[in-house]
Order: sequence, then C-alpha cells, then structure tokens
Amino acid sequence: MSLRNWILLSVLGVIWGGSFLFAKVAVAEIPPFVLVFFRVSIACAALLLYLWHQGLLARLELRLALPFLILGLLNNAIPFSLLFLGQTVIGAGLASILNATTPIFTVLVAGVLVKQETLQAHRIAGVVLGIAGVAVMLSGSLSGLATDPVWAQLCCLGAAISYACAATFARRFKSLPPQVSATGQLMGSSVIMLPVALLTSSGWALTDASPTVWLNVAALGLVATAIAYLIYFQLLADAGATNASLVTLLVPASALFLGWLILGEKLDTIQLGGFAILLAGLVVLDGRILQRLGNKPA
Repeated sequence: MSLRNWILLSVLGVIWGGSFLFAKVAVAEIPPFVLVFFRVSIACAALLLYLWHQGLLARLELRLALPFLILGLLNNAIPFSLLFLGQTVIGAGLASILNATTPIFTVLVAGVLVKQETLQAHRIAGVVLGIAGVAVMLSGSLSGLATDPVWAQLCCLGAAISYACAATFARRFKSLPPQVSATGQLMGSSVIMLPVALLTSSGWALTDASPTVWLNVAALGLVATAIAYLIYFQLLADAGATNASLVTLLVPASALFLGWLILGEKLDTIQLGGFAILLAGLVVLDGRILQRLGNKPA
C-alpha cells in the first residue's frame, strides 16, 4: 500500500479501537439492538448532510437500494448487533481481539468461497495460525479457567465473519465515491434496525441512559461510524478487501490500552497467549514482513 493508505489505516485503527470502549460503556444502559440503531442512524444523518454539502445526493440511486440493504446488513446490522450482545458480558479488549480475526475470514471468503483472491502459501499458513490462536483463547472458557462466556466470544467471531463477507461484497461499489457507498449502506442498516430496535426496546426509555452514555453513543455514531466509514471505504477502493481488513490488526492494541486505562480491564494468560498466536497469524497472512526478510541480502 501507499504511505497515504498506511496513515489512513492507522487512524482508522485508533478510531475503531475506541469504538469498543464507547460500546462497552453505552451497552451497560442501552439495549444492544437499540444501540445499533442509534449508531447507524446518527452516522447516516451525518453522512447525508455531508453528501448534500458535496452535491452527491443524486448518486444514491434507487437501483442501488437492494445492494445497499445487503451491505448494510453485512457491514452494520449483523456485526454491530453481535458485538454489542457480546460486550454485555465481555470486555472491550477481548471483543476487539476476537474481531481481529476478520482478515482470516476475509481470506477464506474471498479466496475459497468466491475465488476473488489467490490462496498463496503464506495466506494458508496465516489462516491456520489465526484459527489456532482463536482455539487457544476459547479453550480457557471451555475448560473453566476463564469466566468469559463462550457464547459471547462466538458472537464476536460471528461479527468478524460478517465483516469478511461485507468486504468481499463491497467490491461492487468501486465505481461509487466512498462517501456515497458509506451513506448508502448506513441507510440500509438504519431501515433494517428500526423495527428490530422497536421490538426489543420494551420497558426501556431514553431517560434511562445517563449523559455520559449519550456522549459515548454520539462518539459511536459520528466518529466511529460516520468518519470511520469514509476512511474505510476509501481504503477498500484503493487497497482491496484483504488490505483494508488489516485495520483489525491495529484495533486491539488501542482497544486493549483504552480498556486497561479507563475501565481497568485485563486479559488472562491464556487469552494473551491466544492473542499472540493470532497476531503471528495475521503477520504471516499479510506476508510483507516475510517478503522483506526473504529479500534481504545474505
């Protein structure tokens, strides 16, 4: 990738790392599906204003309604719902680590299912290492050595699979400006999540959430979604699905740091070991470091 894309990737990693912290705070007082609706609808409103200012509203053509609904389902509605459900009982750092499996699943979806990318040896090795890392992380809960529920961790893994499918599907929007693609899929996810939020908000009122929580909701919608998706779709168009999904390699570092600094979260030894194996798998999957080492003069 170009230097510009690496900078965008780094900024996006910090923003999305913070999103796990915002979500952990907000989901303590707002039902998960309601929180998803707030996140996507706030971001959608902000990006619609942006498109109006840029004179791009006409690019939201009716013929793209179904593709935007599908992308909104895969890239917002499903993964956000699964992550927020998981974060009702597990920490921001652990959720971000499990979400870091997105490049692993992207290779499997793009390379195996839809044949968009070539399965090279280092990618296969990276996938194997990544799966091994996840297995180690889950082993603590399965054996009773860790208290984090397995179902919540599986929710986060399900979100990663959905993101991988979205990254592959989103390639068809390359001809659109990235801000249009971002807005269209947020419109789709807002339409999907409105009835879900209404059906699951029984007994909950807007006044049940504190001002601090609402600040985190605003950060989720405006910073971690509206601004972040403008960056993400630009990366997707310029660098491809697998390169763009490498942002999840940077997300856990910022999420773990913020979770430790602000919420006092810590990982146990088994989870740290699994994360180390997963991190090694992601490095091998990327292949750049291996290629540079192989090209060094003897």
